[in-house]
Amino acid sequence: MKKIIILIALIFATSSIAQERGSYLIQSDIGEFKYRPKRTNQVYGNSGILIPVDHFDIDHNDTTYKTRYVHPVTILGVEVQVTQHTGGDSDKWLLHEVDKEFRTYYGIPDPSYMIRTINGNTVYTFGSAGWDYRWVSGNKIIDLEYRDPMMSKAEPLEIINAYLAKHPSFLPATTSAGIRNAESKTTWIKDEMDRRLWLCDKWFMQLQLEKVTQSDTLQAAVKSMNVFLDYRQKYYGIDAAGDKNLLSGYLSANDGTNIKAKLTEYKNWWSMNRNKSIRL
Repeated sequence: MKKIIILIALIFATSSIAQERGSYLIQSDIGEFKYRPKRTNQVYGNSGILIPVDHFDIDHNDTTYKTRYVHPVTILGVEVQVTQHTGGDSDKWLLHEVDKEFRTYYGIPDPSYMIRTINGNTVYTFGSAGWDYRWVSGNKIIDLEYRDPMMSKAEPLEIINAYLAKHPSFLPATTSAGIRNAESKTTWIKDEMDRRLWLCDKWFMQLQLEKVTQSDTLQAAVKSMNVFLDYRQKYYGIDAAGDKNLLSGYLSANDGTNIKAKLTEYKNWWSMNRNKSIRL
C-alpha cells in the first residue's frame, strides 16, 4: 500500500510539473522542428538571461524554464528560455535590463543589435554567428537562440511566432534607428546610472536584514559604483581613477562605513546632475 501511495504521489507530482512547464513552454513539435523534452528543465532561484547583467534576485526566487527544438534536416537547434520574474520591486528594471547584453559597456547599441517587428510584436534581436531573439511579456522574459556560424540557415520563424502567440511582447514599439538616436541613448545611459545606485541600496538593505554577508554586499556595491563612476567619467567628464582607487582600498579593508559614505556622496551628486545634458 505504501508503495502505491508513493507511486501515485510521484505521478501527481510529475503531472503537476509538466502542467507548470506547459504554462511557459511549448511541449510539442512546432512545424518541422522537433521538441526535445530531455533538454527541458526548470531552475528555481534563477534569473535566466538577466544573471550576467546583475539583475537583483537576492530577495526573491525567479523561475527559468528551458527547452530545445531541432530541425531534422538542417540540424538547426533552437534553445528557448522563459523566465518568470516575481513582479516585485526588483522587476522595475526588466525593460531596461533585457537588452543590456546587446549594448557596449557604455550603453551604446552594438551594430548587430536590431529591432524587429514580428506579427505586430516588437522583438530585440542580435545577430552574430546565429541569432538571439528576446522580449518581455508581463513579468516574463522570453529568449530564443540558435547558432549558425555561416549565417546561412533559415530563421526558425515557426518557433518565434509560436512563442509570441503564447507570450505576446510588451516591448514598446520602436525601430533600430530609434534606439540609436541621441534621446534614446541618453535615457538608457542615465537609467543605467540610476540602476547602479539602486542596486547598491538593495544590497545594503539585505545586509541590514542579515540576509547576505558584508563581504558579498561590499563586493557587489563597489562593482556597481565602479560602473557608475565609469559612466560619470565618460558622459560628465569627471575623472574616475581617484575614487575607484579609494573604493578598492576600502573594499580590501572591508570598510563598509566609508563605502556607504561614498555611495551617499554619489547619490547626492546624481540628484543634482541627473537632468544635465551629457556628452555622447
